[in-house]
Amino acid sequence: MFFNKANPETAAKLAAIDKSQATIEFRPDGTVLTANRNFLNCLGYELAEIVGKKHHIFIDPSYAASRDYGEFWEKLRRGEPQVAQFKRIGKGGREVWIEASYNPLMLNGRVEKVVKYAIDVTAQKQEFSDLRGQVDAIRKSQAVISFNLDGTVIEANENFLKTLGYTLDEIKGKNHRMFVEPAYAASKDYTEFWNKLRAGEFQAAQFKRIGKGGREVWIEASYNPILDPDGKPYKVVKFATDITRQVELLANLKQLIDQNFTEMDDAIRQTSLQTDAASRAAGETLGNVQMVASAAEELAASVSEISQSMTMSRTASDGAYDRVAAAGGATQKLADAVLSMGGIVSLIQNIAGQINLLALNATIESARAGDAGKGFAVVANEVKNLANQAARATEQISSEIQAVQAVSDNVVVALGDIRTSIESVKEYVAATASAVEEQSAVTRDMSANMQNASTSVSAISQAINEISAAATQSEQAIAKTKEAASVLAR
Repeated sequence: MFFNKANPETAAKLAAIDKSQATIEFRPDGTVLTANRNFLNCLGYELAEIVGKKHHIFIDPSYAASRDYGEFWEKLRRGEPQVAQFKRIGKGGREVWIEASYNPLMLNGRVEKVVKYAIDVTAQKQEFSDLRGQVDAIRKSQAVISFNLDGTVIEANENFLKTLGYTLDEIKGKNHRMFVEPAYAASKDYTEFWNKLRAGEFQAAQFKRIGKGGREVWIEASYNPILDPDGKPYKVVKFATDITRQVELLANLKQLIDQNFTEMDDAIRQTSLQTDAASRAAGETLGNVQMVASAAEELAASVSEISQSMTMSRTASDGAYDRVAAAGGATQKLADAVLSMGGIVSLIQNIAGQINLLALNATIESARAGDAGKGFAVVANEVKNLANQAARATEQISSEIQAVQAVSDNVVVALGDIRTSIESVKEYVAATASAVEEQSAVTRDMSANMQNASTSVSAISQAINEISAAATQSEQAIAKTKEAASVLAR
């Protein structure tokens, strides 16, 4: 760079500028004359790559062809300096932001050249753009309002105005207390709230605010003290989100939870009472089932013995029937023999009658014979006596035979009745034996089922105990949930 050695102070100033800033010189038509190392480093070029080139190599082609760019150089040629932040294109198309002043140098009333002094503000520009983007995004999505430290409204965005229902003219210059309940505005807590903000302490929480017409509004907000270059607060900016709907839902949810959980509490208490009763009943049932199972086993054993006895009874009744049948046959033979004896008695009676007749004839003939017939008469008399005795004996025998015949007939009838009864007994025994066998099978099944029932009742009892424990845990969980819902609603 060329410095005027005739003025050492000026030369020293220019040297200091050359060390601290990026410097480049142009002809009035924009042709590059020279540039210092700071400028070359900032744009990434070497001096030989830019000397003799036009200024537009450092800008977007679209801007180089624009009317604004032509006007920019026209002003410089008229001697009007240009100071601003400029976007420039470095080597390789890299974007660079500079804080620069374009200074026309006048000789004899004419612009001889233009000297630009610049500093690289790319990092600051990117940071600012990032912060600006964040702020713009916040302003688009949130309600934003700014206050003086005394609470006077400075500005508010559309989101805030829409949330509270005001226009900007209705709140600008008014105090923040217009958004809170009078009782809170007059409280110590509200005074302390603003004292903390004036001390630089930000405040963040859920706040109840009053909108236009007294409408209740809930916001999730942060009050942020903004510091001046000396680090002292000079205003407060609030970023807020309308959560009125959520708060109402939470309030309704809490009411619903309280109502439902109260019902659930009652139901669980009833469940606990019922499970206790069921547990006791299950215990009693288990004892009863075990007793029934034991009784069923004994019944099965008894039925088995009865079955064996009925089998033996069936065998015995079969034998009795056979013996009664045999006795019936023998009795029938006896009756037949008695009938035969009746015939013999009749024959003896006939013979005795004939003997009496012969004795009578003999007596008659002895009488005719006189003394010669006395001995024959004695014999005839004895024969007559014998015939009479035979007749009496025959009558007695006949009487006895009739009695025996009557008894035999009664025995035959009785044996017939006994046989009929034994046949019925056989049928009953057979039917009973079959029923007992079926009962035995059913009893065995019942015994096995009762054992299974005993096991099932034990499992039910255990399950009821587990249900009771689960009900207790549910009751505790509901209590904790209700407590959490209350905290959440606050």
